[in-house]
Amino acid sequence: MSTLIADAEALLPVVLDIRRTLHRRPELGLQLPETQATVLGALDGLNLEIRLGQSLSSVVATLYGDHPGPTVLLRADMDALPLPELTDLDFRSEIAGVMHACGHDAHTAMLVGAARLLHARRDQIAGRVLFMFQPGEEGHDGARRMLAEGLLDSDLAGDVTLAFGIHQVPMVPSGEIHSRGGVILASVDGFRITVRGKAGHAATPHSALDPIPVACEVVQAMQTLVTRQFDVFDPVVVTVAQVSAGFSRGVIPETAEIQGTFRAITETARDQLRQKLTMLATGICSAHGLTADVELFVGYDRTVNDVDAAESVLHTARQLIGDDRVVVLDHPIHASEDFGYVLNEVPGAFVVLGTRPPGVGPENVSPVHSPTMVLDESALATGVAMYSAVALDHLATRP
Repeated sequence: MSTLIADAEALLPVVLDIRRTLHRRPELGLQLPETQATVLGALDGLNLEIRLGQSLSSVVATLYGDHPGPTVLLRADMDALPLPELTDLDFRSEIAGVMHACGHDAHTAMLVGAARLLHARRDQIAGRVLFMFQPGEEGHDGARRMLAEGLLDSDLAGDVTLAFGIHQVPMVPSGEIHSRGGVILASVDGFRITVRGKAGHAATPHSALDPIPVACEVVQAMQTLVTRQFDVFDPVVVTVAQVSAGFSRGVIPETAEIQGTFRAITETARDQLRQKLTMLATGICSAHGLTADVELFVGYDRTVNDVDAAESVLHTARQLIGDDRVVVLDHPIHASEDFGYVLNEVPGAFVVLGTRPPGVGPENVSPVHSPTMVLDESALATGVAMYSAVALDHLATRP
């Protein structure tokens, strides 16, 4: 394991060059032609079988070990977010309004690094490694599209017996690995509530049906809904991320719109949220003589780690970086991921890699999805080694 860490650290300059190239040129959604080209260029020269996506610019690279055996799938997502970058990095985004604010550039670079390390260790591998470079994680259903295009077809992938993914988190100390068996990430769904009233003059609100104060009441009631109608031990999160109404300070608008997400750890709470949010919005609006159009958008299911696979991966992490840098989470995280769709098909585990710069407290770190998010790049060596170690442990040749 120490050799694996040393080799990953030696490879770090190459990994960082890939990461920074991707960071400068972020792309959104399912079509990432520049990103795909960068990945293919970084894999060039390795003895890999390459498959490209049909409806999305995915890359699936297969490494065959020197001995027969099952398959381990290693996954990295590649897409960015639609927000402007406000960091002062030398390699900050060159694309207006687009930023790698979730660290997918780091994930992709780490997986390329793992492909290089594992390629050099083919003689230690009994089976094959499937490198899954996925577009469209940020709400575009990229994982399910890759599954539909035959990601796990046995003729192409072999017998996939373990799937593994990593997500960097700047709130966690650099180089730590966190995970747990069972549910690790929440489900996520979206909502749009359109409060419909009657437009009028700002001087005579009694002659109108003003949707704005009613929309504000709906937003406030959502907070009470969470704290008073859901068990604290089966937690949910409802977040209003956008409120819009009006076009002039002298005009009461006809409508106000509320948009956001709701997240749950159990399917029971998820179903209850769907029902209660609809009842809350329509009830409040009706009490004021207005109406509400409630649209619910199905997002991602929960990400559920196989208990045995999670324990195996955590054991690998302890062997790789030491017990003091591996944390078993007490409870799931309310962030969401579409890697769960892969884990629905094959056993596997998803882990958090800490990237908080040394000496910086969590209160001074910008989280993922922030325009000022930065990460400690030295932690990427741990990620490269972790990808590689999981594959090698699972596919180790036996005497």
